[in-house]
Amino acid sequence: MSSISLSRFLAVLFKEFIQMRRDHITFGMMIGLPIVQLMLFGFAINADPRHLPTLVELGDNGPISRAVIAGMQNSSYFDFSGVVAGTAAGEEALRRGDANFVIVIPPGFERGVVRGRAPELLVAADASDPSATGGAVAALSGIVNVAIAETLTGPLARPGAAPAFSVIVHREYNPEGRTSTNIVPGLLAIILSMTMVLITAVAIVKESERGTMEMLIATPVTPLEVMLGKILPYVFVGYVQTGVFLAAARLVFGVPFEGSPLAFIVGFNLFIIVNLALGFLISTMARNQMQAMQLSFFTILPSILLSGFMFPFAGMPGWAQALGTGVPATHFLRLVRKVMLKGGGLPDVTGDLWALAIILVVISIIAMLRYRQTLD
Repeated sequence: MSSISLSRFLAVLFKEFIQMRRDHITFGMMIGLPIVQLMLFGFAINADPRHLPTLVELGDNGPISRAVIAGMQNSSYFDFSGVVAGTAAGEEALRRGDANFVIVIPPGFERGVVRGRAPELLVAADASDPSATGGAVAALSGIVNVAIAETLTGPLARPGAAPAFSVIVHREYNPEGRTSTNIVPGLLAIILSMTMVLITAVAIVKESERGTMEMLIATPVTPLEVMLGKILPYVFVGYVQTGVFLAAARLVFGVPFEGSPLAFIVGFNLFIIVNLALGFLISTMARNQMQAMQLSFFTILPSILLSGFMFPFAGMPGWAQALGTGVPATHFLRLVRKVMLKGGGLPDVTGDLWALAIILVVISIIAMLRYRQTLD
């Protein structure tokens, strides 16, 4: 066995460093991915969300009612964004996702408090994501009790007496607070994102490595025709995955499907096409299958962390929410939860469909431009 030569070892070592420097995508992933993870976990992730959008149905506008609202606002858990007229308007706001809470202060609330009748303060909470509202609900009674105690002073003070009122929390769409009811619908967005992007990117890059892409370049096909021809076969794969997923969600985990099948189908198809187009875009940037896989995994990280799947979207800072708005999984996750858990229809998910459509147009334009550059 020959001895190790320092010169030969250094030659191989320098050669690997030179090769690493030339592989810009891999080198960028090695440096960039840990930095992105550090920034996201350090600044964007918040398991105790504050400033949750809240609406109020104001049946009593006396000083005590205003004190209750002020105490909730000062707690930083609740951000009051408006007043609703009637129960139906509050339910609609919760279903659309415009608010996490609707506070109902009944008529005669102040009179009941003063006379010791312990009136009920009703709180309707969107419990489709229990982690988003759990902290606020847990702190609610203490927040309101302090506000009432600071208001009932002098002759109205009730030292040692029974509570001046009772807080009744209605957890809408997931009354049992089951984690699976929240996680399973969102998991569909993550699964489709992972598989559709990765399969498309790797499949197209594989053709380039085998040399069959030159045959397409030699034919009179446009970039749009190539993109559509490449991504549409994988729509069938997405259908199979979703069918298996929905059956398991219903039969194994007992997740309901309360909304419009049409709204789900439209959003599902649009989301699949967005992810396939993203995979096509990645294939125009990667030179081999390894790079395609690396770039695909890089896009999966924001889908998991910034979409509201693992951590409450409302708890993220503004810049993280802005980034999350550009992630397709964010809008499809909202759509799935609205349809499956909240009984939403097409009018309820129109905003999410438009967002997915805009993202699709942007990705498609960039992908076709990149494809033309590849042809050149």
